[in-house]
Amino acid sequence: MNDKIKDKLKNLTTKPGVYVMKDKDGIVIYVGKAKNLKNRVSQYFRNSPKQSKVQAMVDNVDDFEYHITMSEMDALALESNLIKKHQPFYNILLKDGKQFPYIKIDLKQPFPKLEITRKVKKDGAKYFGPYFAGLDAREILKTIGYAFKIRTCNNKITSTSIAKRECLNYSLGLCTAPCTKKISIEDYRKEINKVINFLNGNDEEIEKILTEKMNTCAETENFENALILRDRLKMIAKLKQKIVANLPKDVSKDIFYLLNNGIDSVITYMAVRGGKVLGIYSYPIQDAEFDESQTLFNFLYQFYTDKLLPKDIILSHDIPDKEILQKLFEKKINIITNPHGINKTLLKMACENAKEYLDKNLEKNKLKYNNTIGACKLLKEKLSLKEVPLRMECYDISNISGTNKVCSMVVFKNGEPSKKDYRKFKIKTVKGSNDFASLKEALTRRLTRYVNKNGESFSEKPNLIIIDGGKGQLSSCYEILESFNLQNEIQMISLAKRIEEVFIPNSHNPVILKFASCELKLLQRIRDEAHRFAITYHRNIRTKKQTRSPLDNIKGIGPKKRDALLKAFNSSSEIAKADISLLETVPGINASLAQTIKEYFKNNPLTNDIEE
Repeated sequence: MNDKIKDKLKNLTTKPGVYVMKDKDGIVIYVGKAKNLKNRVSQYFRNSPKQSKVQAMVDNVDDFEYHITMSEMDALALESNLIKKHQPFYNILLKDGKQFPYIKIDLKQPFPKLEITRKVKKDGAKYFGPYFAGLDAREILKTIGYAFKIRTCNNKITSTSIAKRECLNYSLGLCTAPCTKKISIEDYRKEINKVINFLNGNDEEIEKILTEKMNTCAETENFENALILRDRLKMIAKLKQKIVANLPKDVSKDIFYLLNNGIDSVITYMAVRGGKVLGIYSYPIQDAEFDESQTLFNFLYQFYTDKLLPKDIILSHDIPDKEILQKLFEKKINIITNPHGINKTLLKMACENAKEYLDKNLEKNKLKYNNTIGACKLLKEKLSLKEVPLRMECYDISNISGTNKVCSMVVFKNGEPSKKDYRKFKIKTVKGSNDFASLKEALTRRLTRYVNKNGESFSEKPNLIIIDGGKGQLSSCYEILESFNLQNEIQMISLAKRIEEVFIPNSHNPVILKFASCELKLLQRIRDEAHRFAITYHRNIRTKKQTRSPLDNIKGIGPKKRDALLKAFNSSSEIAKADISLLETVPGINASLAQTIKEYFKNNPLTNDIEE
């Protein structure tokens, strides 16, 4: 503990709030909340025994700051926002955004359809799930489709609307054609109720229907459909294998088991719906909390976002602040921390899965760390950078013979792609094929946005800018950095493809990183991702230009009038030759617009390189 921390500890308040731990590079490594800031923060720096994960975090703390809040609820909200912003290494953060799929039925519609969604909304619809770990929501929908004739189209069907004709699914016997009123709302609702009954855990009716259809197909020698229905029955059998003995079909339970082996921790989640275990998923946990109960609380607070709430939540540990969770849920949930009977059996099942995960995934987690955060720290050391490059940006140019020039900006945070921060530029001022000038334009526009704090991704400072190219590209781009007087604030390097040389500003000799090392692989990943992103954007622009009609450039011509003109004359060249009176015969084209079309083609004669 340094003198800076000692002085701050003396002046800490006893009020509730949030504390932020930083390492010697100023990087946020942990964010926590406390009812009493003085007691909680001081606890980290006492000479008492601590868990290895807590001690590892404390060993890296060089400074801390804190924010006072009016209540614990405010502290919880602020803590959550800061964790999302800084993504600290020693905090629980569900970084993969794992949102399991649900099946949604909107019963407010006269003829509801089945949809797959990953977000549960308070919209009055019925949600079933989550489906994961071997249960595919799409396969369940297919199985339902072969048993019950529920529509799959996206048409908006009301009680009064009627379509011109039925779709192919009606001819195949897979839909009752509510779009043409071949079925009443009451009869369609009976089919929906059968689907809901199945999704609630009752398999008997759907199994009987599919078996009868399969036997009929076999008797009529329609063996192709018989095989399809046999596969659907296998899907039902797979669901039946997940039934928990002695468990009623109307229960819904979520089970969470936190297991710590002294070094690593895991929280295993198990979902039970309709008397079946729908899935089991394990989350590796890196959380520098003293108390495992608080760790479990922190996890639950993040977990129940856009998810379907069960009737019961069974936990391996008693948790603090249950009333805060109840406020989050906005409804009464039965939280069980000392289970008996079948609940105890379910918790034991989650425990066994947690043990297996820790045994099998220790090396995998270490490898991920080495390839991400560990690689960032090695880059700082090997390239003599001023700070760990936890936000890296890489730029690449794509064009064909100087046309449709674009530049990509790819962002890696903590050694992993942050796709929401990717940006792309159309090069506007450069003529011909000039990658140097194109890079300078894109970088100038990006740094201008940074200086002006314009845009969520652009306003965030990159720790390291990577240019795809050699010494020439680096020198050219470094001049832009100097023109903004940011050379001491933002670091820049370039990576040359031939032998993967790393060039550093104001250095004649390149740095050669060890072949196949984690730090070199990280640079190669972001370089290759920037190249892929630039090429994809370039292709999209080129495709749009190739399929664009000259009519799109005429004021007053929208998609409908354009299509009407092309239908009448077949091509833009024929439209250009037509006289005004002939143009006026096209629906929607009046005398004034016909005159505009003639004037346009007179001033902009067609060339051979325009494609319809």
